[in-house]
Amino acid sequence: MPQAYLLSPEELRAVQLTELELLREVDRICRKCGINYQIIAGTLLGAIRHGGFIPWDDDADVAFLRDEYEKFRTACENELDVSRFYFQDHRNTPGYRWGYGKLRLKGTEFIRLDQEHMPYEQGIFIDIFPIDNVPDNKLLRDINCFRCFLFRKAFWSEAGWKSANGLERVAYQLLRRIPVSWLFRRFDRFVGKSNRHESEWARILTFPTPTKDHGYLRKWAYTSAEYSFEGTMFYGIAEYDEYLTFKYGDYMALPPENERKTHPISRLRLHGE
Repeated sequence: MPQAYLLSPEELRAVQLTELELLREVDRICRKCGINYQIIAGTLLGAIRHGGFIPWDDDADVAFLRDEYEKFRTACENELDVSRFYFQDHRNTPGYRWGYGKLRLKGTEFIRLDQEHMPYEQGIFIDIFPIDNVPDNKLLRDINCFRCFLFRKAFWSEAGWKSANGLERVAYQLLRRIPVSWLFRRFDRFVGKSNRHESEWARILTFPTPTKDHGYLRKWAYTSAEYSFEGTMFYGIAEYDEYLTFKYGDYMALPPENERKTHPISRLRLHGE
């Protein structure tokens, strides 16, 4: 059974600076190709509260409205510096199990605990999220959220069964028997149906939402502003106070020390090692 690898402060900072390189590559491509993106979640919070990474954070998040996400995927085929980086999602990476993309740095490893057996490269990465419409009607949005939950658990089952126990482990064992090709065909149809009509609400379909609203206001994705993040200017949600309050509450208050956690990993290899 793989053991958790504890990052030293120096290693965590090296991971963050690698992710900064990845963010700069996203920004470079998007500015060149006229693609709209935003830093979101803890990355935007870090920009506002710390001027960069949250000190204990080990990831970075970028989001695109679905049409812009597809433009970015296409742009990566021609514009991405493939001598240094590679982009993954379920359409170009066999065995990939997530409903969003990742941009990774070549020559590195950042293996999340219980994902050692995944059949693809796992370099240090940032998450590349598409934002899709969800119904404005609250009841229909609740139903939509349940479907999102089922997809998320089915995708996660290949990793989740390893640490689960009892009935949860049995459920994951059953879910992981679903052929991943069939699962993603259904998911892609779900994405297509979600974006037939524009709505007031939107979300990352395979990520939990912080409130019972089961979504975010789509307007936040429309207007961007530039923010300094580790000395580089990146685009983020212009209405950051409204968005961060919705997501985190009193976002300027630091969490207790016992909640300042990194993701559990089993293996790390920094560039050049």
